[in-house]
Amino acid sequence: MAFGGTRGFMPRWELPVGVAALLLLLFSVTAAQEPSVAACSQNTNRTCEECLKNVSCLWCNTNKACLDYPVTRILPPSSLCTLSSARWGVCWVNFEALIITLSVVGGAVLLALAACCCACCCRRKRSRKPDKEEEKAAREREERRVRQEERRAEMKSRHDEIRKKYGLFKEENPYARFENN
Repeated sequence: MAFGGTRGFMPRWELPVGVAALLLLLFSVTAAQEPSVAACSQNTNRTCEECLKNVSCLWCNTNKACLDYPVTRILPPSSLCTLSSARWGVCWVNFEALIITLSVVGGAVLLALAACCCACCCRRKRSRKPDKEEEKAAREREERRVRQEERRAEMKSRHDEIRKKYGLFKEENPYARFENN
């Protein structure tokens, strides 16, 4: 069975191994947070890069403090550090810019997904049964073609009658009269 859509074939045993590895990583991070309290506060009044070498630390640009990241919350509270001056992971991205960027990208992805779903649904509805207007147009085209054929046959018969009347009727072979001599 394939899990994960278009990523390809993934054996069934890889999913539980991945989940187990993720849980092990989370347990190790939560267990390692207690000794990191001293490590984060030791990097206060140093550089942002030194502070963020430890993944569990948060750098606050306003007071140049290296703080423990509050793992109970997704975003650090403003009492700890404002979002515009909080850094985590890399020094060049603050939380405020990260939130704005992620919301814009997420909104664009949702809009694209909605547009694709609408396009697929509309295309499926059109392909299921022909439109009444298309059927009517095809019927009218066929009727026009039949009338045109009738008119052509009628005009040909009229022209043939006129040619017979005035002796201009085309012979099968125009050179046949010369062969009798």
